[in-house]
Amino acid sequence: MALMASNRLVRGVSSPAAGSRVAARPLLPNRRLVQAPKTVPAAAAIDVPIAQLPASERKQLAEEWGYKSIGSELPDGVSLTDIVKSMPADVFQLNMAKAWGAVVTTLVSVSASLYLISVSPWYLLPFAWFIAGTAFTGFFVIGHDCGHRSFSENKLLEDIVGTLAFMPLIYPFEPWRIKHNQHHAQTNKLVEDTAWHPVMPSEMEKWSPTQKTIYKTFLGSPLKLWASVGHWWIWHFDLAKYTEKQKPRVLVLVSLAACAVAAFVGLPILGYYTGLAGVAKYWLMPWLGYHFWMSTFTVVHHTAPHIPFKPAEEWNAAKAQLSGTVDCEYPRWVEFLCHDISVHVPHHVNSKIPWYNLRKANESLKQNWGEYMTSCTFNWRMMKTIFTELHVYDEKKNYVPFDQAQPEPFFEVQRKVIPNTP
Repeated sequence: MALMASNRLVRGVSSPAAGSRVAARPLLPNRRLVQAPKTVPAAAAIDVPIAQLPASERKQLAEEWGYKSIGSELPDGVSLTDIVKSMPADVFQLNMAKAWGAVVTTLVSVSASLYLISVSPWYLLPFAWFIAGTAFTGFFVIGHDCGHRSFSENKLLEDIVGTLAFMPLIYPFEPWRIKHNQHHAQTNKLVEDTAWHPVMPSEMEKWSPTQKTIYKTFLGSPLKLWASVGHWWIWHFDLAKYTEKQKPRVLVLVSLAACAVAAFVGLPILGYYTGLAGVAKYWLMPWLGYHFWMSTFTVVHHTAPHIPFKPAEEWNAAKAQLSGTVDCEYPRWVEFLCHDISVHVPHHVNSKIPWYNLRKANESLKQNWGEYMTSCTFNWRMMKTIFTELHVYDEKKNYVPFDQAQPEPFFEVQRKVIPNTP
């Protein structure tokens, strides 16, 4: 079947007029519209899910969007259990030396990066902050493994280590763990997923002009790579978002108390010795660096033009965890300091795999299920697509941009100036 003109056309539009929105900037549907057989009137079209396209066409789309590969559709008969059982048994084994090795690595790298900040001239501070923010992310990954019960066989130890690891980030361990487990159980499920989720049209209709400006600015630009700051504040400190059974948990209260100690004791002590400028220099900027990686990892792992968010009645766990999670490579030094949290597909297939076994598990998945996986290397072209096009939920196209109805300068400028290098 021959592809329709420009490869990404809206149903019923076969030859857009010069200067029209479709001609100037094609849309990014989840379903490729192809011409029907010649016996059918030319205006007719057939919806074809991208995962069902031939490999050559998926390869073309992958190149257009900044991915190395886009997988074919996982057969309906494959369960998540089938995928888990295909991995070597030893990827689930805990190794306390490696677990504590991550703690040592993070403590050393954070200390070294803070020293680097202290001796750097002003013009090198952004570099030092970036290193420190990457090192700070190690704290999160340690706590993350504790939350998934993949750090130790001793749950009390995991609760202690997880709470302490999250303290420098002022992140409440147990409230985060509750919501994060919901993300894993409901990955890419409409409404239920607590991580990155397309904006729902019904929500947009309720926005005031001020809210529209804020959401479009932070969710429709590179500022999206710090949007986890808002997620941190909105989701993890509001007890109204937790059930009556969850609220009185001792660890919820302990986690919130630990954050209070960090915020109202630790930071004031830092300010006493270094001043407000010191708090910004030694904590705030590395903390924002951590949120850069927090946002980047999660948005890249779960946001792509071809990966659908499904309503509960259509959701499939195996497809969501294996095919709905992106395998993205980052610079090796980043992956080292962040304890391979970016090797994310096996973590979604089974969250009990400790960080130091993720690479082996990923190699197994690629050998057995690689044809169904999406892979990429962190690049501008992919990020440009995420920033400028993947905003609002659309049942047929998966995503439409905020300015779908009428082009807006804020997005048009970004489409022109953000690099398109793969």
